[in-house]
Amino acid sequence: MFGSLGLFLFGMKYMGEGLELAAGPKMKDLLETLTRNRVMGFLLGALVTIVIQSSSATTVMVMGFINAGIMDLAQATGVIFGANIGTTITSVLIALDVSGIAPVCICLGAVLMLYTKKKRTSYIGQVILGFGLLFQGLHSMSTAMSPLKDSPAFLNFITNAKNPALGFIVGVILCAIIQSSSAAVGVVQALALQGLMPLHFAAFIICGINVGSSTPPILSSFNARNNAKRAAVIYLMFNVVGAIIFIPFTILLPITSVIERLVPSAMFQISVYHILFKVVTGLILLPLTNLVVKWTYRIIPKQAHENAFRLEYIDKNMQVASPAVVTLQVGREVERMGKLVRQNLERAQTIVRTQNMTGVQQLRDTEDVIDYLASEITEYLTTINATEMPASVSRYMTSAFNAVNDLERIGDHAVVISGQNETSLEAGEPYSEEAKEDLLEIFDQDLQLFDITLELFSRHSFTPEVWVDIRKRERRITKKASKAQAHHMDRLKAGQCSFEKGLTFVEILDSFVRIANHSVNIAEEGGSDVLNGMMRTENNA
Repeated sequence: MFGSLGLFLFGMKYMGEGLELAAGPKMKDLLETLTRNRVMGFLLGALVTIVIQSSSATTVMVMGFINAGIMDLAQATGVIFGANIGTTITSVLIALDVSGIAPVCICLGAVLMLYTKKKRTSYIGQVILGFGLLFQGLHSMSTAMSPLKDSPAFLNFITNAKNPALGFIVGVILCAIIQSSSAAVGVVQALALQGLMPLHFAAFIICGINVGSSTPPILSSFNARNNAKRAAVIYLMFNVVGAIIFIPFTILLPITSVIERLVPSAMFQISVYHILFKVVTGLILLPLTNLVVKWTYRIIPKQAHENAFRLEYIDKNMQVASPAVVTLQVGREVERMGKLVRQNLERAQTIVRTQNMTGVQQLRDTEDVIDYLASEITEYLTTINATEMPASVSRYMTSAFNAVNDLERIGDHAVVISGQNETSLEAGEPYSEEAKEDLLEIFDQDLQLFDITLELFSRHSFTPEVWVDIRKRERRITKKASKAQAHHMDRLKAGQCSFEKGLTFVEILDSFVRIANHSVNIAEEGGSDVLNGMMRTENNA
Protein backbone atom coordinates (compact mmCIF):
# COMPACT_ATOMS: atom_id res chain seq x y z
CA MET A 1 0.00 0.00 0.00
CA PHE A 2 2.81 2.44 0.88
CA GLY A 3 4.64 1.56 -2.34
CA SER A 4 1.46 2.32 -4.30
CA LEU A 5 1.03 5.58 -2.39
CA GLY A 6 4.61 6.53 -3.34
CA LEU A 7 3.87 5.77 -7.01
CA PHE A 8 0.63 7.79 -6.80
CA LEU A 9 2.42 10.82 -5.27
CA PHE A 10 5.28 10.62 -7.75
CA GLY A 11 2.86 10.35 -10.70
CA MET A 12 0.92 13.41 -9.52
CA LYS A 13 4.08 15.48 -9.03
CA TYR A 14 5.61 14.29 -12.32
CA MET A 15 2.45 15.07 -14.28
CA GLY A 16 2.22 18.56 -12.72
CA GLU A 17 5.87 19.32 -13.50
CA GLY A 18 5.38 18.11 -17.09
CA LEU A 19 2.36 20.37 -17.53
CA GLU A 20 4.30 23.32 -16.14
CA LEU A 21 7.25 22.65 -18.44
CA ALA A 22 4.96 22.22 -21.46
CA ALA A 23 3.31 25.55 -20.68
CA GLY A 24 6.74 27.17 -20.35
CA PRO A 25 6.97 30.57 -18.67
CA LYS A 26 3.47 31.50 -19.90
CA MET A 27 1.81 30.59 -16.59
CA LYS A 28 4.13 32.88 -14.63
CA ASP A 29 3.76 35.65 -17.23
CA LEU A 30 -0.01 35.39 -16.94
CA LEU A 31 0.16 35.63 -13.16
CA GLU A 32 2.36 38.72 -13.41
CA THR A 33 0.26 40.61 -15.94
CA LEU A 34 -3.39 39.62 -15.44
CA THR A 35 -3.90 39.94 -11.69
CA ARG A 36 -4.88 43.62 -11.51
CA ASN A 37 -8.56 42.66 -11.51
CA ARG A 38 -9.67 40.68 -8.45
CA VAL A 39 -12.02 38.35 -10.37
CA MET A 40 -9.41 37.87 -13.11
CA GLY A 41 -6.82 36.93 -10.49
CA PHE A 42 -9.30 34.49 -8.97
CA LEU A 43 -9.93 32.75 -12.31
CA LEU A 44 -6.24 32.83 -13.17
CA GLY A 45 -5.29 31.21 -9.85
CA ALA A 46 -7.73 28.39 -10.61
CA LEU A 47 -6.34 27.97 -14.16
CA VAL A 48 -2.68 27.87 -13.09
CA THR A 49 -3.47 25.35 -10.33
CA ILE A 50 -5.33 23.12 -12.81
CA VAL A 51 -2.18 23.16 -14.96
CA ILE A 52 0.42 22.54 -12.25
CA GLN A 53 -1.89 20.37 -10.11
CA SER A 54 -1.02 22.00 -6.79
CA SER A 55 -2.65 24.93 -4.98
CA SER A 56 0.30 24.96 -2.55
CA ALA A 57 2.75 25.34 -5.45
CA THR A 58 0.68 28.20 -6.92
CA THR A 59 0.60 29.93 -3.53
CA VAL A 60 4.37 29.52 -3.08
CA MET A 61 4.84 30.96 -6.60
CA VAL A 62 2.64 33.93 -5.65
CA MET A 63 4.71 34.41 -2.48
CA GLY A 64 7.78 34.63 -4.72
CA PHE A 65 6.10 37.36 -6.80
CA ILE A 66 5.24 39.27 -3.61
CA ASN A 67 8.86 38.99 -2.44
CA ALA A 68 10.00 40.39 -5.79
CA GLY A 69 7.55 43.28 -5.56
CA ILE A 70 5.69 42.16 -8.72
CA MET A 71 2.38 41.59 -6.95
CA ASP A 72 0.76 43.21 -3.92
CA LEU A 73 -1.15 41.37 -1.19
CA ALA A 74 -4.64 42.28 -2.46
CA GLN A 75 -3.81 40.90 -5.92
CA ALA A 76 -2.31 37.76 -4.38
CA THR A 77 -5.46 37.12 -2.32
CA GLY A 78 -7.66 36.59 -5.41
CA VAL A 79 -5.08 34.25 -6.95
CA ILE A 80 -4.84 32.20 -3.72
CA PHE A 81 -8.62 31.88 -3.53
CA GLY A 82 -8.70 30.70 -7.15
CA ALA A 83 -5.84 28.26 -6.52
CA ASN A 84 -7.88 26.56 -3.80
CA ILE A 85 -10.67 25.89 -6.30
CA GLY A 86 -8.34 24.78 -9.10
CA THR A 87 -6.93 22.01 -6.92
CA THR A 88 -10.29 20.17 -6.95
CA ILE A 89 -9.76 19.08 -10.58
CA THR A 90 -7.42 16.31 -9.38
CA SER A 91 -10.18 14.70 -7.33
CA VAL A 92 -12.42 14.72 -10.44
CA LEU A 93 -9.68 13.01 -12.50
CA ILE A 94 -9.23 10.40 -9.77
CA ALA A 95 -12.99 9.82 -9.54
CA LEU A 96 -13.08 9.02 -13.27
CA ASP A 97 -10.95 5.94 -12.42
CA VAL A 98 -9.31 5.32 -15.78
CA SER A 99 -6.78 2.92 -14.23
CA GLY A 100 -7.54 0.44 -17.04
CA ILE A 101 -5.55 2.57 -19.51
CA ALA A 102 -2.77 3.35 -17.01
CA PRO A 103 -0.29 0.77 -18.47
CA VAL A 104 -0.86 2.18 -21.97
CA CYS A 105 -0.19 5.73 -20.71
CA ILE A 106 2.99 4.59 -18.94
CA CYS A 107 4.27 2.93 -22.12
CA LEU A 108 3.32 5.80 -24.44
CA GLY A 109 4.68 8.46 -22.08
CA ALA A 110 7.99 6.62 -21.65
CA VAL A 111 8.40 6.25 -25.44
CA LEU A 112 7.73 9.95 -26.03
CA MET A 113 10.19 10.93 -23.30
CA LEU A 114 12.99 8.59 -24.32
CA TYR A 115 12.81 8.63 -28.11
CA THR A 116 11.75 12.14 -29.15
CA LYS A 117 14.15 15.02 -29.69
CA LYS A 118 11.68 17.88 -29.36
CA LYS A 119 11.51 19.19 -25.80
CA ARG A 120 7.81 20.02 -25.97
CA THR A 121 6.96 16.48 -27.13
CA SER A 122 9.13 15.11 -24.32
CA TYR A 123 7.23 17.25 -21.79
CA ILE A 124 3.91 15.96 -23.16
CA GLY A 125 5.33 12.45 -22.73
CA GLN A 126 6.14 13.32 -19.10
CA VAL A 127 2.52 14.42 -18.57
CA ILE A 128 1.18 11.16 -20.05
CA LEU A 129 3.67 9.06 -18.07
CA GLY A 130 2.81 10.90 -14.83
CA PHE A 131 -0.91 10.42 -15.56
CA GLY A 132 -0.39 6.70 -16.05
CA LEU A 133 1.74 6.32 -12.90
CA LEU A 134 -0.85 8.25 -10.89
CA PHE A 135 -3.67 5.88 -11.84
CA GLN A 136 -1.53 2.77 -11.63
CA GLY A 137 -0.60 3.82 -8.10
CA LEU A 138 -4.25 4.56 -7.27
CA HIS A 139 -5.35 1.15 -8.59
CA SER A 140 -2.62 -0.71 -6.70
CA MET A 141 -3.32 1.29 -3.51
CA SER A 142 -7.01 0.49 -3.71
CA THR A 143 -6.27 -3.20 -4.26
CA ALA A 144 -3.86 -3.21 -1.31
CA MET A 145 -6.61 -1.76 0.89
CA SER A 146 -9.19 -4.44 -0.04
CA PRO A 147 -8.15 -6.85 2.79
CA LEU A 148 -9.46 -4.24 5.23
CA LYS A 149 -12.94 -5.48 4.25
CA ASP A 150 -12.17 -8.65 6.19
CA SER A 151 -10.95 -6.80 9.28
CA PRO A 152 -13.72 -6.69 11.91
CA ALA A 153 -11.85 -4.02 13.90
CA PHE A 154 -11.58 -1.66 10.91
CA LEU A 155 -15.16 -2.32 9.76
CA ASN A 156 -16.45 -1.66 13.28
CA PHE A 157 -14.45 1.58 13.46
CA ILE A 158 -15.52 2.90 10.05
CA THR A 159 -19.19 1.94 10.56
CA ASN A 160 -19.39 3.85 13.83
CA ALA A 161 -17.03 6.69 12.85
CA LYS A 162 -19.14 9.81 13.18
CA ASN A 163 -16.97 11.97 15.43
CA PRO A 164 -16.30 15.24 13.51
CA ALA A 165 -13.22 16.10 15.62
CA LEU A 166 -11.65 12.68 14.96
CA GLY A 167 -12.24 12.94 11.20
CA PHE A 168 -10.88 16.50 11.13
CA ILE A 169 -7.70 15.54 13.04
CA VAL A 170 -7.14 12.49 10.80
CA GLY A 171 -7.44 14.76 7.73
CA VAL A 172 -5.01 17.39 9.07
CA ILE A 173 -2.39 14.76 9.98
CA LEU A 174 -2.81 12.88 6.68
CA CYS A 175 -2.31 16.05 4.59
CA ALA A 176 0.52 17.37 6.76
CA ILE A 177 2.40 14.10 6.18
CA ILE A 178 1.67 13.75 2.45
CA GLN A 179 2.07 17.54 1.83
CA SER A 180 -0.65 17.56 -0.84
CA SER A 181 -4.41 17.99 -0.39
CA SER A 182 -5.07 16.40 -3.81
CA ALA A 183 -3.09 13.30 -2.87
CA ALA A 184 -4.70 13.08 0.57
CA VAL A 185 -8.20 13.28 -1.00
CA GLY A 186 -7.01 10.60 -3.46
CA VAL A 187 -6.21 8.26 -0.55
CA VAL A 188 -9.72 8.81 0.85
CA GLN A 189 -11.15 8.13 -2.63
CA ALA A 190 -9.13 4.91 -2.87
CA LEU A 191 -10.73 3.74 0.39
CA ALA A 192 -14.16 4.77 -0.94
CA LEU A 193 -13.55 2.68 -4.08
CA GLN A 194 -13.42 -0.39 -1.81
CA GLY A 195 -16.53 0.72 0.06
CA LEU A 196 -14.44 1.49 3.16
CA MET A 197 -15.09 5.22 3.51
CA PRO A 198 -18.67 6.44 4.10
CA LEU A 199 -19.22 10.04 3.04
CA HIS A 200 -20.53 11.17 6.44
CA PHE A 201 -17.05 10.51 7.90
CA ALA A 202 -15.05 11.35 4.76
CA ALA A 203 -16.59 14.85 4.83
CA PHE A 204 -14.86 15.69 8.12
CA ILE A 205 -11.58 14.19 6.90
CA ILE A 206 -11.77 16.45 3.81
CA CYS A 207 -12.25 19.51 6.05
CA GLY A 208 -9.12 18.48 7.94
CA ILE A 209 -7.21 17.78 4.71
CA ASN A 210 -7.92 21.28 3.42
CA VAL A 211 -6.66 22.89 6.62
CA GLY A 212 -3.59 20.58 6.59
CA SER A 213 -2.82 21.64 3.00
CA SER A 214 -1.65 24.99 4.40
CA THR A 215 1.52 23.34 5.73
CA PRO A 216 3.73 23.77 2.57
CA PRO A 217 3.01 27.52 2.09
CA ILE A 218 3.52 28.21 5.80
CA LEU A 219 6.84 26.32 5.83
CA SER A 220 7.92 28.21 2.68
CA SER A 221 7.13 31.56 4.31
CA PHE A 222 9.46 31.24 7.30
CA ASN A 223 12.36 33.13 5.69
CA ALA A 224 10.23 35.30 3.40
CA ARG A 225 9.16 38.93 3.69
CA ASN A 226 6.16 39.71 5.89
CA ASN A 227 3.83 40.13 2.90
CA ALA A 228 4.73 36.63 1.71
CA LYS A 229 4.01 35.35 5.24
CA ARG A 230 0.64 37.09 5.04
CA ALA A 231 -0.05 35.28 1.75
CA ALA A 232 0.52 31.96 3.54
CA VAL A 233 -1.85 33.13 6.30
CA ILE A 234 -4.49 33.95 3.66
CA TYR A 235 -4.19 30.39 2.30
CA LEU A 236 -4.67 29.05 5.84
CA MET A 237 -7.57 31.45 6.54
CA PHE A 238 -9.40 30.30 3.39
CA ASN A 239 -9.40 26.68 4.50
CA VAL A 240 -10.04 27.39 8.20
CA VAL A 241 -13.09 29.51 7.25
CA GLY A 242 -14.24 26.67 4.96
CA ALA A 243 -13.93 24.16 7.82
CA ILE A 244 -15.79 26.49 10.21
CA ILE A 245 -18.64 26.73 7.67
CA PHE A 246 -18.81 23.11 6.51
CA ILE A 247 -18.30 21.12 9.74
CA PRO A 248 -21.46 22.55 11.43
CA PHE A 249 -23.41 22.42 8.14
CA THR A 250 -22.47 18.76 7.64
CA ILE A 251 -23.58 17.94 11.20
CA LEU A 252 -26.84 19.96 11.13
CA LEU A 253 -27.90 19.65 7.46
CA PRO A 254 -28.31 16.51 5.28
CA ILE A 255 -25.56 17.60 2.83
CA THR A 256 -23.93 14.17 2.62
CA SER A 257 -27.30 12.39 2.25
CA VAL A 258 -28.26 14.66 -0.67
CA ILE A 259 -24.90 14.04 -2.38
CA GLU A 260 -25.23 10.25 -1.88
CA ARG A 261 -28.73 10.34 -3.42
CA LEU A 262 -27.68 12.40 -6.45
CA VAL A 263 -24.23 10.89 -7.10
CA PRO A 264 -24.02 7.08 -7.29
CA SER A 265 -20.19 6.74 -7.35
CA ALA A 266 -18.54 6.80 -3.91
CA MET A 267 -15.39 8.37 -5.39
CA PHE A 268 -17.40 11.11 -7.11
CA GLN A 269 -19.32 11.77 -3.87
CA ILE A 270 -16.06 12.68 -2.15
CA SER A 271 -15.01 14.79 -5.15
CA VAL A 272 -18.34 16.68 -5.12
CA TYR A 273 -18.06 17.45 -1.39
CA HIS A 274 -14.46 18.62 -1.91
CA ILE A 275 -15.56 20.93 -4.76
CA LEU A 276 -18.47 22.31 -2.70
CA PHE A 277 -16.11 23.08 0.18
CA LYS A 278 -13.74 25.06 -2.05
CA VAL A 279 -16.26 26.82 -4.31
CA VAL A 280 -18.64 27.97 -1.56
CA THR A 281 -15.74 29.23 0.60
CA GLY A 282 -14.25 31.05 -2.40
CA LEU A 283 -17.55 32.74 -3.32
CA ILE A 284 -18.06 33.89 0.28
CA LEU A 285 -14.52 35.24 0.75
CA LEU A 286 -13.84 36.83 -2.66
CA PRO A 287 -16.05 39.92 -2.02
CA LEU A 288 -14.35 40.22 1.41
CA THR A 289 -10.80 40.39 0.00
CA ASN A 290 -10.01 43.77 1.58
CA LEU A 291 -11.24 42.55 4.98
CA VAL A 292 -9.13 39.37 4.67
CA VAL A 293 -6.02 41.46 3.87
CA LYS A 294 -6.79 43.71 6.85
CA TRP A 295 -6.99 40.69 9.16
CA THR A 296 -3.63 39.38 7.98
CA TYR A 297 -2.08 42.66 9.16
CA ARG A 298 -3.56 41.98 12.59
CA ILE A 299 -2.07 38.50 12.65
CA ILE A 300 1.31 39.68 11.29
CA PRO A 301 1.59 43.36 12.30
CA LYS A 302 3.46 45.78 10.09
CA GLN A 303 7.11 46.04 11.12
CA ALA A 304 9.20 49.21 11.11
CA HIS A 305 11.34 48.08 8.18
CA GLU A 306 8.25 47.63 5.96
CA ASN A 307 7.63 51.40 6.03
CA ALA A 308 10.96 51.83 4.29
CA PHE A 309 9.63 50.23 1.09
CA ARG A 310 8.94 53.58 -0.57
CA LEU A 311 10.75 56.43 -2.26
CA GLU A 312 11.09 59.30 0.22
CA TYR A 313 12.31 62.05 -2.10
CA ILE A 314 11.12 60.99 -5.57
CA ASP A 315 7.41 61.08 -6.43
CA LYS A 316 6.94 58.92 -9.52
CA ASN A 317 3.31 60.00 -9.90
CA MET A 318 4.17 63.69 -10.30
CA GLN A 319 5.09 65.28 -13.58
CA VAL A 320 8.83 65.60 -14.20
CA ALA A 321 9.99 68.72 -12.34
CA SER A 322 12.73 71.14 -13.35
CA PRO A 323 16.18 69.60 -13.99
CA ALA A 324 17.57 71.12 -10.78
CA VAL A 325 14.76 69.63 -8.67
CA VAL A 326 15.08 66.21 -10.34
CA THR A 327 18.84 66.20 -9.67
CA LEU A 328 18.25 67.09 -6.03
CA GLN A 329 15.56 64.41 -5.57
CA VAL A 330 17.66 61.69 -7.16
CA GLY A 331 20.74 62.74 -5.20
CA ARG A 332 18.88 62.59 -1.88
CA GLU A 333 17.43 59.16 -2.69
CA VAL A 334 20.88 57.80 -3.63
CA GLU A 335 22.27 59.24 -0.37
CA ARG A 336 19.50 57.48 1.55
CA MET A 337 20.34 54.20 -0.16
CA GLY A 338 24.04 54.74 0.61
CA LYS A 339 23.27 55.22 4.32
CA LEU A 340 21.32 51.95 4.40
CA VAL A 341 24.25 50.16 2.73
CA ARG A 342 26.57 51.73 5.36
CA GLN A 343 24.32 50.43 8.15
CA ASN A 344 24.50 46.92 6.73
CA LEU A 345 28.29 47.07 6.44
CA GLU A 346 28.43 48.06 10.11
CA ARG A 347 26.11 45.18 11.03
CA ALA A 348 28.26 42.73 9.07
CA GLN A 349 31.35 44.11 10.84
CA THR A 350 29.68 43.63 14.24
CA ILE A 351 28.80 40.04 13.31
CA VAL A 352 32.45 39.34 12.42
CA ARG A 353 33.73 41.07 15.57
CA THR A 354 31.33 39.40 18.04
CA GLN A 355 30.91 36.09 16.16
CA ASN A 356 27.24 36.46 17.01
CA MET A 357 24.38 36.34 14.46
CA THR A 358 21.90 38.39 16.54
CA GLY A 359 21.66 41.24 14.01
CA VAL A 360 21.41 39.10 10.87
CA GLN A 361 17.61 39.44 10.49
CA GLN A 362 17.85 43.23 10.64
CA LEU A 363 20.61 43.06 8.03
CA ARG A 364 18.39 40.96 5.73
CA ASP A 365 15.41 43.27 6.21
CA THR A 366 17.56 46.28 5.29
CA GLU A 367 18.95 44.41 2.27
CA ASP A 368 15.35 43.94 1.05
CA VAL A 369 14.86 47.73 1.28
CA ILE A 370 18.16 48.33 -0.58
CA ASP A 371 17.07 46.00 -3.38
CA TYR A 372 13.69 47.74 -3.55
CA LEU A 373 15.29 51.20 -3.76
CA ALA A 374 17.76 50.02 -6.42
CA SER A 375 14.86 48.78 -8.56
CA GLU A 376 12.66 51.86 -8.05
CA ILE A 377 15.44 54.47 -8.54
CA THR A 378 16.71 52.65 -11.66
CA GLU A 379 13.20 52.59 -13.13
CA TYR A 380 12.76 56.31 -12.41
CA LEU A 381 16.15 57.18 -13.95
CA THR A 382 15.28 55.19 -17.08
CA THR A 383 12.06 57.22 -17.41
CA ILE A 384 13.91 60.54 -16.84
CA ASN A 385 16.57 59.74 -19.44
CA ALA A 386 13.82 59.39 -22.05
CA THR A 387 12.92 63.08 -21.56
CA GLU A 388 14.85 66.08 -22.87
CA MET A 389 17.34 67.29 -20.27
CA PRO A 390 20.45 69.51 -20.27
CA ALA A 391 23.66 67.59 -21.00
CA SER A 392 24.99 68.09 -17.45
CA VAL A 393 21.79 66.67 -15.92
CA SER A 394 21.84 63.67 -18.29
CA ARG A 395 25.44 62.98 -17.26
CA TYR A 396 24.44 63.15 -13.59
CA MET A 397 21.55 60.74 -14.18
CA THR A 398 23.93 58.28 -15.84
CA SER A 399 26.34 58.63 -12.91
CA ALA A 400 23.49 58.09 -10.43
CA PHE A 401 22.35 55.02 -12.37
CA ASN A 402 25.82 53.46 -12.15
CA ALA A 403 26.25 54.48 -8.49
CA VAL A 404 22.95 52.80 -7.56
CA ASN A 405 24.15 49.55 -9.16
CA ASP A 406 27.44 49.73 -7.25
CA LEU A 407 25.67 50.46 -3.95
CA GLU A 408 23.34 47.52 -4.49
CA ARG A 409 26.32 45.21 -5.07
CA ILE A 410 28.12 46.49 -1.97
CA GLY A 411 24.93 45.69 -0.03
CA ASP A 412 25.01 42.17 -1.47
CA HIS A 413 28.58 41.72 -0.21
CA ALA A 414 27.51 42.70 3.32
CA VAL A 415 25.01 39.82 3.15
CA VAL A 416 27.71 37.49 1.78
CA ILE A 417 30.07 38.37 4.66
CA SER A 418 27.39 37.68 7.29
CA GLY A 419 26.40 34.47 5.48
CA GLN A 420 29.98 33.14 5.37
CA ASN A 421 30.41 33.98 9.06
CA GLU A 422 27.19 32.11 9.83
CA THR A 423 28.44 29.07 7.88
CA SER A 424 31.64 29.09 9.93
CA LEU A 425 29.73 29.32 13.23
CA GLU A 426 27.25 26.57 12.25
CA ALA A 427 30.20 24.28 11.55
CA GLY A 428 31.41 24.99 15.12
CA GLU A 429 34.58 26.66 13.82
CA PRO A 430 34.65 30.39 14.69
CA TYR A 431 37.57 32.40 13.34
CA SER A 432 40.78 32.58 15.39
CA GLU A 433 41.75 35.89 16.98
CA GLU A 434 44.50 36.34 14.37
CA ALA A 435 42.08 35.74 11.47
CA LYS A 436 39.47 38.00 13.05
CA GLU A 437 42.06 40.75 13.50
CA ASP A 438 42.99 40.57 9.80
CA LEU A 439 39.33 40.73 8.77
CA LEU A 440 38.44 43.65 11.03
CA GLU A 441 41.48 45.69 9.93
CA ILE A 442 40.49 45.38 6.25
CA PHE A 443 36.85 46.01 7.16
CA ASP A 444 37.81 49.32 8.80
CA GLN A 445 39.72 50.36 5.69
CA ASP A 446 36.75 49.42 3.49
CA LEU A 447 34.39 51.51 5.61
CA GLN A 448 36.73 54.51 5.47
CA LEU A 449 36.99 54.26 1.68
CA PHE A 450 33.22 53.83 1.35
CA ASP A 451 32.58 56.94 3.48
CA ILE A 452 35.02 59.03 1.44
CA THR A 453 33.61 57.96 -1.93
CA LEU A 454 29.99 58.42 -0.86
CA GLU A 455 30.80 61.91 0.39
CA LEU A 456 32.56 62.71 -2.90
CA PHE A 457 29.56 61.53 -4.92
CA SER A 458 27.14 63.57 -2.81
CA ARG A 459 29.19 66.80 -2.63
CA HIS A 460 31.07 66.60 -5.96
CA SER A 461 34.18 67.79 -4.09
CA PHE A 462 36.53 65.91 -6.40
CA THR A 463 40.19 66.90 -7.04
CA PRO A 464 43.13 65.08 -8.69
CA GLU A 465 44.77 64.77 -5.23
CA VAL A 466 41.65 63.11 -3.81
CA TRP A 467 41.59 60.68 -6.73
CA VAL A 468 45.21 59.66 -6.08
CA ASP A 469 44.38 59.10 -2.39
CA ILE A 470 41.38 56.92 -3.25
CA ARG A 471 43.39 54.70 -5.59
CA LYS A 472 46.11 54.33 -2.94
CA ARG A 473 43.48 53.22 -0.41
CA GLU A 474 42.07 50.68 -2.89
CA ARG A 475 45.55 49.22 -3.55
CA ARG A 476 46.24 49.11 0.21
CA ILE A 477 43.07 47.04 0.77
CA THR A 478 43.98 44.66 -2.07
CA LYS A 479 47.50 44.17 -0.65
CA LYS A 480 46.17 43.67 2.88
CA ALA A 481 43.70 41.05 1.60
CA SER A 482 46.56 39.21 -0.17
CA LYS A 483 48.61 39.24 3.05
CA ALA A 484 45.65 37.98 5.07
CA GLN A 485 45.20 35.15 2.55
CA ALA A 486 48.92 34.28 2.89
CA HIS A 487 48.54 34.21 6.69
CA HIS A 488 45.54 31.94 6.24
CA MET A 489 47.59 29.55 4.07
CA ASP A 490 50.22 29.40 6.83
CA ARG A 491 47.54 28.51 9.38
CA LEU A 492 46.13 25.91 7.02
CA LYS A 493 49.57 24.27 6.57
CA ALA A 494 50.09 24.28 10.33
CA GLY A 495 46.73 22.57 10.84
CA GLN A 496 45.35 25.52 12.82
CA CYS A 497 42.18 25.75 10.74
CA SER A 498 40.10 23.47 8.52
CA PHE A 499 39.73 23.66 4.75
CA GLU A 500 35.99 24.45 5.08
CA LYS A 501 36.62 27.39 7.43
CA GLY A 502 39.34 28.57 5.06
CA LEU A 503 36.85 28.74 2.18
CA THR A 504 34.55 31.09 4.10
CA PHE A 505 37.56 33.23 5.12
CA VAL A 506 38.73 33.59 1.49
CA GLU A 507 35.18 34.40 0.37
CA ILE A 508 35.00 37.26 2.91
CA LEU A 509 38.38 38.59 1.74
CA ASP A 510 37.11 38.55 -1.84
CA SER A 511 34.04 40.53 -0.73
CA PHE A 512 36.29 43.14 0.94
CA VAL A 513 38.24 43.66 -2.30
CA ARG A 514 35.03 43.94 -4.32
CA ILE A 515 33.54 46.45 -1.86
CA ALA A 516 36.66 48.60 -2.39
CA ASN A 517 36.32 48.25 -6.20
CA HIS A 518 32.66 49.29 -6.16
CA SER A 519 33.44 52.19 -3.80
CA VAL A 520 36.05 53.50 -6.25
CA ASN A 521 33.47 53.14 -9.06
CA ILE A 522 31.10 55.41 -7.09
CA ALA A 523 33.89 57.98 -6.65
CA GLU A 524 34.58 57.84 -10.39
CA GLU A 525 30.93 58.53 -11.13
CA GLY A 526 30.91 61.51 -8.74
CA GLY A 527 34.07 62.99 -10.25
CA SER A 528 33.61 61.99 -13.89
CA ASP A 529 33.98 65.59 -15.15
CA VAL A 530 37.29 66.10 -13.26
CA LEU A 531 38.60 62.70 -14.41
CA ASN A 532 37.74 63.48 -18.03
CA GLY A 533 39.63 66.78 -17.69
CA MET A 534 42.66 64.95 -16.23
CA MET A 535 42.62 62.48 -19.13
CA ARG A 536 42.46 65.32 -21.69
CA THR A 537 45.43 67.05 -19.98
CA GLU A 538 47.47 63.83 -20.06
CA ASN A 539 46.63 63.25 -23.74
CA ASN A 540 47.65 66.83 -24.66
CA ALA A 541 50.91 66.41 -22.75
